[in-house]
Amino acid sequence: MGEDFACVFATRLGGVARLIALNGPPGCGKSTIARRYADDHPPALALDVDRVRDLIAGDLGEAGRLARDIAIAAARVHLTSGHDVVVPQFLGRPEFLDRLAALADEVRATYHEVVLIDTRDNAIRRFTERGTIQATPAELSAMYDNLQTIIATRRPTLVPSIEGDPDHTYQSLLTVLNAELALPERSTRST
Repeated sequence: MGEDFACVFATRLGGVARLIALNGPPGCGKSTIARRYADDHPPALALDVDRVRDLIAGDLGEAGRLARDIAIAAARVHLTSGHDVVVPQFLGRPEFLDRLAALADEVRATYHEVVLIDTRDNAIRRFTERGTIQATPAELSAMYDNLQTIIATRRPTLVPSIEGDPDHTYQSLLTVLNAELALPERSTRST
């Protein structure tokens, strides 16, 4: 499947497919927003790498590497079919973001790097309240610092994560995505 194939399908389906890297602190609503986007833009794919990793037995480090490889392969198939992909993932290092950007370029999809952002204190509190993964406040603070480095070096689009108001956060995401393309909203679902 070459570049022309991807362009033909994307054009036939009403536009170029979007690859959205939805980054942010743990607990800020990335998975919720990604799922909402997929629901509103069928057959968009909300590609949660953590869920893929959880399906792989064995060493967590190896499972993480394999999950990222599987995610790239799945995103490639979906994008070349002309469909949007949203990857909700905390990424405090640039390597996977670089792979996503390269994939978008390869298949001629638009690439959007977005960070759902909250203050350090709120982000740590929200993550701690989830209670799904054990991490100390110092580890969470270091994760937040890594994200701030990503923001400073990559300059992604920042969308405030409004606690308790995922609809507002989602609408803000749509606004920035559509402003980047100067397009009207493509949602097929009525709000």
